[in-house]
Amino acid sequence: MLGSNKPNRGAKAREDRRRNRAEREEQRLLAEQEDAKVLKVTEFVSANDLSSLMDVSVNEVISVCMSLGMFVSINQRLDAEAITVIADEFGYDVQFVSAEEEVEAGIDDGQNDAQEDLESRAPIVTIMGHVDHGKTSLLDYIRRTRVAAGEAGGITQHIGAYSVTTEDGRMITFLDTPGHEAFTAMRARGAKVTDVVIIVIAADDSVMPQTREAINHAQVAGVPIVFAFSKVDKPGANAEKIREELAQMNLLVEDWGGKYQAQEISSKSGMGIDDLLEKVLLEAELLDLKANPNRRANGTVIEASLDKGRGYVSTILVQNGTLKVGDIVLVGAHYGRIRAMTDDVGQRIKEAGPSTPVQILGLPGAPQAGDKFNVMETEREAREIANKREQLVREQTMRTRKHITLEEIGRRKAIGSFKELNVIVKGDVDGSVEALSDSLLQLSTEEVQVNIIHKAVGQISESDILLASASDAIIVGFQVRPSASARRLAEQEQIEIRLYSIIYDAINEVKDAMEGMLAPTVEEVIVGNIEVREVFKISKIGTVAGCYVTEGLIKRNNKIRVIRDFIVVHTGEISALKRFKDDVNEVRSGYECGLSVKNFNDIMVGDTIESFELKEVKRTL
Repeated sequence: MLGSNKPNRGAKAREDRRRNRAEREEQRLLAEQEDAKVLKVTEFVSANDLSSLMDVSVNEVISVCMSLGMFVSINQRLDAEAITVIADEFGYDVQFVSAEEEVEAGIDDGQNDAQEDLESRAPIVTIMGHVDHGKTSLLDYIRRTRVAAGEAGGITQHIGAYSVTTEDGRMITFLDTPGHEAFTAMRARGAKVTDVVIIVIAADDSVMPQTREAINHAQVAGVPIVFAFSKVDKPGANAEKIREELAQMNLLVEDWGGKYQAQEISSKSGMGIDDLLEKVLLEAELLDLKANPNRRANGTVIEASLDKGRGYVSTILVQNGTLKVGDIVLVGAHYGRIRAMTDDVGQRIKEAGPSTPVQILGLPGAPQAGDKFNVMETEREAREIANKREQLVREQTMRTRKHITLEEIGRRKAIGSFKELNVIVKGDVDGSVEALSDSLLQLSTEEVQVNIIHKAVGQISESDILLASASDAIIVGFQVRPSASARRLAEQEQIEIRLYSIIYDAINEVKDAMEGMLAPTVEEVIVGNIEVREVFKISKIGTVAGCYVTEGLIKRNNKIRVIRDFIVVHTGEISALKRFKDDVNEVRSGYECGLSVKNFNDIMVGDTIESFELKEVKRTL
């Protein structure tokens, strides 16, 4: 037949389809193999678990470790560096997931809610500012006009967070933070609770250090700020001066052509407060806050306490879903069934929707501020996750250095996870602080960015440690010292405080750390603190201080610093150390002694003398 030479189009199409299918299948298998070569593990996975993930015998893993100079047992937990090296030997890449991520794989956090299920929720607002600038008066005025009328017997059950309704029926939830410590503690734990921050500044005063700190906290958290200039009806109030000071800090308010909203208010007469709430709601509208009320609840702990009659009482803020009495709640390593719930005015309630602050009873312990809570389906599920978390927390506290130190920078840079260095600078005078900050900023390179997140004059305080903990920063002190409570908190939070007396030392050490070459050979160790209680002027000898050793011990040959109001006034040596009439080599904590300082007679009652020695230390990474 003549027609038999025509090409068979159907067969060709079928062949193309078969080829495409084969190609797709091949790509899928390749992708699967690629995935199989990536291990998803938490840090501190044991050698045994790692071997089963890679499908090799644990003996092979141990022998690889031995060839690398590491002696490990089957159940020994390995750190990130060791895991990366071992996996590399077997041809695997490693992807680290945080302990929480692994444990929480089973927890539904509401990120995947469908768009149509979401409904608008009230904004959560924190009021911050300097002491005595009118934060509490503003909160009290809002509560009195919006809340107190409906309270049981007019009694305020103050729980640290409460909801108010504006005249047009819109809700706002206020977080009542004592200063800003709670705000920082929460952010330190990764809980961004606040949607908008109101920063209160008294118009008859100026922008104080604590106000600057509050602004820094809000900016680091990336939260919109609304300024409230309070006490505008007081004689001597000058809101323009405040606007000018803010402009010097690169914060231009809207009246001056900037982006920050500001409102003049008086908490006495109530002037401007409605406008302030309107501006907060406007900021909230821009954020388009939404949540799904028809799901299991989750949110954040604001505070927790132990009440004599009721047991552990936790104040929590529901951020998504609806919380009901009888729900099984999991918070950190605690879980329990909600026995009772009260709202911010102390009335018993059965359920609470998004952006509602409530107090709950039923947890067996006190969770930490900033902990996330989730409602679980079954008690067994909650118990399993709580136990797992407890183990991981115990492991981490035993094994980790949580925060960045100058030595850590070199290590992080080597494994490529280090991108920026946050620094808090405190100094004795403003000039030193500015000079040191500018010099440190100039150390920024393409790979490593230096950020000065806070700088101020004065001693290193607890709030500096909390800010460092929240933003993973190191603290550089120039001629200043931390207070005793700040030093304790720094040890507990494992924050590095570097103290310097010479500006070039500070710059060079940070620079060396950033180049990954830090080799501290001599380290200063503070061995004792002494309080000067009496001063005697003796002719031919000079000034002798009658002292009491408050902690540690003081040795005759140690170097010392004289500290007045947390500022170093002299560094030198002891010329004589006595107990009663005898010369002694050392005096321990809890004893009195007399001492004189070489070439320094300006000792005053109330000074602190810090004794330190220089130790040679090996470089550790």
